[in-house]
Amino acid sequence: MSDEQLVGIVLVSHSAEVAASVAELAKGLAGGGPAVPVAPAGGTEGGGLGTSAELIAAAAASVDRGAGVAVLTDLGSAVLTVKALLAEGDELPEGTRLVDAPFVEGAVAAVVTASTGADLAAVEAAATEAYSYRKV
Repeated sequence: MSDEQLVGIVLVSHSAEVAASVAELAKGLAGGGPAVPVAPAGGTEGGGLGTSAELIAAAAASVDRGAGVAVLTDLGSAVLTVKALLAEGDELPEGTRLVDAPFVEGAVAAVVTASTGADLAAVEAAATEAYSYRKV
C-alpha cells in the first residue's frame, strides 16, 4: 500500500519536544507497516511554549495524502486553535478532523490503525477508544 492512501496524523502540543517525541514513539510502535505520514506541530514559531495556527496548518498540509487528516491535541488552547482553523474552512486540508483522544495513547492507536490502510473514521475510532485503556 502506498502512503498516498494513508490517513495523515498531526500531533499538536504546547511543546515542540513533546509533539516530536510522541510522533517518534507512535511511528516506532507502528512497526514494519507502511510509513504513516505523521507531523508534530508543537510550540510557537519562536520555539516557546504555546500553539501556533501556522505550524498546525503547515503540518496538516505536509501529511495530507487525500485520505483525511486526524489531528490530536494535548491541552485546552491547542483544541481551541484547531477548532478555529477548522471553522475558517480553508486553513486545513479537506477531510481534516479534530480527534477527541488521549494524546499519547491516542496517537499510538491512530498511527498503528492508519498503517493498516484504515480510513479516517476507523483511525478516529481507534484513537478515541484509547480513553478506555486501563493501566491497573
